[in-house]
Amino acid sequence: MSTSEQLTRRQRQIMDVLFREGEATVSVIRDAMPDPPSHTAVRTFLKILEDKGHLTRRRQGRANVFRPKAARSRAGRSALQRVIETFYEGSFEKAVTAHLAGGGDDLSDEELKRLMQLIREARSGGRGNK
Repeated sequence: MSTSEQLTRRQRQIMDVLFREGEATVSVIRDAMPDPPSHTAVRTFLKILEDKGHLTRRRQGRANVFRPKAARSRAGRSALQRVIETFYEGSFEKAVTAHLAGGGDDLSDEELKRLMQLIREARSGGRGNK
């Protein structure tokens, strides 16, 4: 799966449904989408996502059942890395600074404590799994 490929709004909506459901048929996906496109359009988007390597499919009776190839967390890290590269010159520090300067006050005390702990662990060379 190429990490540099951007998804369209509809493709992201489909992936959101599949990440939430784990796997789904065209009908289930369509029913879960906001302002859903036609059944044919959903099938076309699914084919494109499959061709891009984002999905797998299997037959279940007469229906195709689709599921994401990558875990949501892996796809999220990949998407975040693209945003950081595109908007923040590849600098995670610039991305965090922009977030905190532009409304970082929406972080809870627990989230701030966790971030500080992660920073301490990164400084000491740990990963938080030890």
